[in-house]
Amino acid sequence: QVQLVESGGGLVQAGGSLRLSCAASGRTFSGYSLAWFRQAAGKEREFIGASRWLNGRTYISDYVDSVKDRFTIDRDSAKYTTMYLQMNNLKVEDTAVYYCAATLRYDRSGVITDYAYWGRGTQVTVSS
Repeated sequence: QVQLVESGGGLVQAGGSLRLSCAASGRTFSGYSLAWFRQAAGKEREFIGASRWLNGRTYISDYVDSVKDRFTIDRDSAKYTTMYLQMNNLKVEDTAVYYCAATLRYDRSGVITDYAYWGRGTQVTVSS
């Protein structure tokens, strides 16, 4: 049974940092792209970045423009089952539930319907 579990959320002041983790289990995840989405209260879930399988040999990280200078995605290079989201210089508007998701697609990363597996999310709250 595939399971994605996010952790590391919490309350932080604006300008601070948090590091989220996504632990994947239940199958082999090499070849899977893992992504981070977030959903703020009253808003739709949005893509923020992914660790995307490239050329069958390595992973690259994709980001949306609003976070690419502040957020960094890493993935463990051993079993590819853990993905991290380092968030720096957090802003109040980053407040949301952050979700991890997995897909076998490697040609694109931002389409929510591509992702078959989802975690339950972890809350990130940024105070002013």
